[in-house]
Amino acid sequence: MSARVAGRALVAWFAAAFGAQCLAADWEPITPEELHMTSEPAAPKVPAVYLYRQVDRDDTDGRESVYVRIKILTEEGRKYADVEIEYNKNNETIRSIQARAIKPDGSIVDFKGEIYDKTLVKGRGVRYVAKTFTIPDVQVGSILEYRYWRETDVNVIYNSNWILSADLYTKHAKFSLTPYKEFSIQWSWPYGLPTGTGNPVQKHGDIELETHDVPAFVAEDYMPPENLLKYRVEFVYQDPYNDEKDTAAYWKQFGKRRFRDINDFANSRRAMEEAVTQIVAPGDTPETKLRKIYGRVQQIRNVSFERQKTEEEEKREHLRSISDVGDVWKRGYGTGEQITWLMLALARAAGLQADPIEVATRDVYFFSKELRNGNQLNTNVVLVNLDGKDIYLDPGAAYTPFGVLPWSETAVQGLRFNKDGGEWVTTPLPSPADSRVACDGKLQLSTQGTLEGKLSITFSGLEALNLRLEERHEDAADRKLYLEQEVEALVPMGIEVHLTNTPDWDSSAPTLVAEYDLKVPGWTVGAGHRLLAPAALLGASDIHIFDHPDRLYPIYFHFPHEQDDYIKVSLPKGLSIGSLPKPESADLKVLTYERTVSSDGNELLLKRHLTVGSVIVQAKYYDQVRKFFQTVRTSDEQQIVLAPAAAAGKN
Repeated sequence: MSARVAGRALVAWFAAAFGAQCLAADWEPITPEELHMTSEPAAPKVPAVYLYRQVDRDDTDGRESVYVRIKILTEEGRKYADVEIEYNKNNETIRSIQARAIKPDGSIVDFKGEIYDKTLVKGRGVRYVAKTFTIPDVQVGSILEYRYWRETDVNVIYNSNWILSADLYTKHAKFSLTPYKEFSIQWSWPYGLPTGTGNPVQKHGDIELETHDVPAFVAEDYMPPENLLKYRVEFVYQDPYNDEKDTAAYWKQFGKRRFRDINDFANSRRAMEEAVTQIVAPGDTPETKLRKIYGRVQQIRNVSFERQKTEEEEKREHLRSISDVGDVWKRGYGTGEQITWLMLALARAAGLQADPIEVATRDVYFFSKELRNGNQLNTNVVLVNLDGKDIYLDPGAAYTPFGVLPWSETAVQGLRFNKDGGEWVTTPLPSPADSRVACDGKLQLSTQGTLEGKLSITFSGLEALNLRLEERHEDAADRKLYLEQEVEALVPMGIEVHLTNTPDWDSSAPTLVAEYDLKVPGWTVGAGHRLLAPAALLGASDIHIFDHPDRLYPIYFHFPHEQDDYIKVSLPKGLSIGSLPKPESADLKVLTYERTVSSDGNELLLKRHLTVGSVIVQAKYYDQVRKFFQTVRTSDEQQIVLAPAAAAGKN
């Protein structure tokens, strides 16, 4: 071990043993140039810059030290005093947080405030939270510094990475990795390295990189996962049970081992056969059997999707460990992964052809077989063949309807395991009609121009699933507010909206229905003796989409979807239809739009249909996509002309 690594390990030991105060004297000195800096020529007009970042990771003991120094250049930059340190609650801990502000006059204010936990994402077996705190007395010209230790469960050896790009311009940064010595390691930089940055080098067993002048990462709406596009260095440990250098040979060996492991876990034949007799009837068709098993398995308590518990709560509950699917069935609980393998075992016990698959989700990274990294196959599904039709099932993902996969598991590669290793499959991508938002309104226009009545919105497929997942830990009041805000986002003007029903939040039903009382004051505006009204009521969510004239990255829609609006507006007595806008449409194949306004007596019928039929659209087509949504906005804003009955009769 090098002297530098030994010293870092010693500091880490003191920090863990005696707390953060032991590090109080070892801040890096502030230079006069940093203190008096007012701008950065390489990044003009930015609110702040990273003067320095350092990440030293040691995979031999699962520790990572992080040090950050930020210069505040404008009033807007003061927001960087609010710090969030994200981590995975399942296997990571953040310790020894220290922070301080150096004022423009050189005086120092140490952070002594509260540190809070903020929930960011909770999903299948993953609990992302953040340590949050606010550095005090930050002014324009101040320098902020903070540092901390990230500790990983010693039993978790996983792939490391350095993320070189950040949300701010970085003047100088250093990265190091002490790899776990028992496994061989390889590294790559998939998106390249910043201009002027040399390749990572290995010194005394450590891997190091130093970089300068790293541009700020520019986030765009509807972009692929950020870390996929940032300058980064990926480290992959060689599987200790699989030293194959050839890609095909690696995955064959990996598949054989996983096939054995999964079969061992799912091998509770007697228990599964007894369980099946409680679920299905002898005369059931294969599909009926499968649906019944799926519904019963989803009743198993899914601990992966429960709210985060305190250590005291977990200790009181004392859930016993699970050894196989028999334990999952007997005890009535399991993780999402264990519940899905229970589905596999029950389907087989019912005489159905069922195979295990592990897939690589596309919410954080995109999978690459060439990396030979089995950890990228990070979730599991069951494939059942019924009369030649493949059905992909994931009952371990809470609230997921039969035959539906969470969006991150669609259109991705997975390894279908068998005794010979397995074969690669691609999970299906649902059609836009499978994930639909259907809006049905019956509204009355008053003589004062206020629109009022009932609105019903039916969320189906992945639209319904996402709502349930988003709100699964919230109370009734928060859920009500959430759905009301969904409508407020659709209507491009001030409205009053009140949810009137209690949607079915806690099931895997394919739809979720929300019903509202809706009031839209000032829906019409006066123009002489006429009134003007927009041709679409629910188009606000598309108003600012793709406003920017330029695009760096591909457009990434999570899943195909569509919105259908069917709005009836009854006119008051004495008011008639003067003229209606012409029908409008646009068709890019992967994007389609139709809008019509028609009349039936003294009633308007506003119909609007928008389809997103693809997941990835390359940046070279951005101008076409932008023009499409400009057409949508222009069409939605066209005017319906209303007039007093006598005036309308003269036209």
